[in-house]
Amino acid sequence: MVVKNQCLDLEVFFKEREAVLKGWPTGQEVDLEEAVAYHKNLPQEKVMVNQLLSARRENKTLIQPRAGVALPEQHIELLKYLREEGEADLLPTTIDSYTRQNQYEEAEKGIKESRELGRSMLNGFPAVNYGVKVCRQIIEALEVPVEVRHGTPDARLLAEITLAGGFTDFEGGGISYNIPYAKKVPLENTIRYWQYVDRLVGYYGEQGVKINREPFGPLTGTLVPPSISHSVGIIEALLAAEQGVKFISLGYGQNGNLIQDIAAILSLKDLAEEYLKKEGYQDVEVTTVFHQWMGGFPQDESKAFAVISWGATAAALSKATKVIVKTPHEAMGIPTKEANAAGLKTTRQIINMLQDQILEQTRRMDIEREIIGKETRQILDKVLELGEGDWAEGTVRAFAAGILDIPFAPSKFNAGKILPARDNNGAVRFINFGNLPFSQEIKEFHQEKLAERGEVEERDVGFQMVIDDIYAISKGMLVGRPR
Repeated sequence: MVVKNQCLDLEVFFKEREAVLKGWPTGQEVDLEEAVAYHKNLPQEKVMVNQLLSARRENKTLIQPRAGVALPEQHIELLKYLREEGEADLLPTTIDSYTRQNQYEEAEKGIKESRELGRSMLNGFPAVNYGVKVCRQIIEALEVPVEVRHGTPDARLLAEITLAGGFTDFEGGGISYNIPYAKKVPLENTIRYWQYVDRLVGYYGEQGVKINREPFGPLTGTLVPPSISHSVGIIEALLAAEQGVKFISLGYGQNGNLIQDIAAILSLKDLAEEYLKKEGYQDVEVTTVFHQWMGGFPQDESKAFAVISWGATAAALSKATKVIVKTPHEAMGIPTKEANAAGLKTTRQIINMLQDQILEQTRRMDIEREIIGKETRQILDKVLELGEGDWAEGTVRAFAAGILDIPFAPSKFNAGKILPARDNNGAVRFINFGNLPFSQEIKEFHQEKLAERGEVEERDVGFQMVIDDIYAISKGMLVGRPR
């Protein structure tokens, strides 16, 4: 399959819809015209775009958890609890793993087992199995916007049902929900699947319905250098904009060095707007998402709260539009609703305390923003060159050549040659550059930063640093120092 970055012709799109909606019986519930009317009748405060743009104008950071269980009544109860007790501004519906793999029959078994036991036997909400009407029960039971969060390489049917169900934000992308999640799914396929999702969102927009799209920023969530996640997010934004998407939230996963994390969020919005305008997408609104630490957590709850607080601090000082909140049970599995609310309240307290504070732009901050900008532009410009002006083709070729490369990703279509580690201050740098198209100046910058750490620790810069850094936060440190 050859995939091109071209807006899907509506005739082609609607023909494909016929097959997509036959993927599970609930697909037949989707009536696009009726769904548009339903969205237009939603209260304005339930529309995600409205909340995000308002927060961006006011320099506020909204808080949102992750959450999802198998049974609708319990899912609604959970979300209400997180809104009322946890003080969440925005709410999620996290989709179960079977649905993410389009295994709806297995999800159906999970629903049945959950009913029999009276508790969730799925790790999320099986929206496709329940269909449009049940999705609307969730939307109507809550007073704030709800986002669909998942991890689905082929999310076409999920998008059809949940958007018709009244959800006003849909997460994911053809790169970010493939390379870090799947092993054998060709990138051409997922880019094409997500062109369909974005064309659907674009079609809603053409009818006057505002739906936000959010590529998944953290990728593998393990020492991902900012320029790598920025490049993927911006490409997904460009692909979405071509299909008519007008509202995009770009995310970044916390790395732990405050200066680097703030510089990353600030540069992400600037770079995205730069490339969107350069490609002729003048009317796309960009907001930002800060994901609290996605790596290993300490098992001790008090220590886990410290990690959550550090993430909240970075989100607040970077003025990210929203922050995705972790829980003190991260090291133990799926959290209780009480633990989820506790993470939210911890984050809320920090956000409120820092609302009126600004971290001054220092020389170190300027250097970080400059290096992130240079790296990201060098990657993106090479992708466009490989694609001969086409971002979709360029992306496929760039991954094949290792020009785009995500650390620790399972996909066989990912080169896996780059290797990140922390410098002496905890910022994430490159030990191995793989085939990244970086200038000698950038390579020397990283080598010098890592050499400084090596001198302090009296050891060679190498793979053991990477291992130590991966486990450091769970053991109570940021930089994995030798014992």
